[in-house]
Amino acid sequence: MTEFYNKSIQFGSSRVIACHDCDLLHRLPVVHYGATATCCRCGALLAKPRQNSMEQTLALALAGLILLILANSFPFLGFKIQGQVRHILLLSGIRQFYIAGMHGLAVLVLFTTFIAPLSQLLALIYILLPLKLNCHAPGMFHVFRYLHIFSPWSMMEVFMVGILISIVKLSKTAQIIPDIAIYCFMALIFVLAACLASLDSHQVWEQWEKY
Repeated sequence: MTEFYNKSIQFGSSRVIACHDCDLLHRLPVVHYGATATCCRCGALLAKPRQNSMEQTLALALAGLILLILANSFPFLGFKIQGQVRHILLLSGIRQFYIAGMHGLAVLVLFTTFIAPLSQLLALIYILLPLKLNCHAPGMFHVFRYLHIFSPWSMMEVFMVGILISIVKLSKTAQIIPDIAIYCFMALIFVLAACLASLDSHQVWEQWEKY
């Protein structure tokens, strides 16, 4: 079986699982929480069960979705020049890139800071919430595949570094006022990273096989 389908087959009280790196087959016994199973040939991680992984990931995904909505609903930064304050939204900044003729940059920023994170969060909720309700989401295999495809394209931290550099450079000409959305955006970076780190794909497939 392919890596996407967990490369495992139930066989009695144990599973036959293929290493994701070298494809060596192992008969994997039950691995308890806190323990790890590694490949005997290349040392790659085979299984590391996390306690309450699905619950934690689902809670973080819901929190991340709320933070993403807040980050795009409230002012992101404020610029105070000669007593006048102008507030901008995250998406309005992307719109300014497009108006200025930088269409490719506008699309790239929109995709990496909004579409990719939103797709990841919705995919996790779509997969995990039905499993918690003891049912299957239609097409969850394809959604799981797209989840891994979108993961490298979520580059909010790179965008945040660019914002910080811009704040330092513009601080000499105007007073920069951080608004609520920038704090939500920074929190979203950590929440999304924790969300993906807490996801145990093995547990997802084991839960799927039960129903």
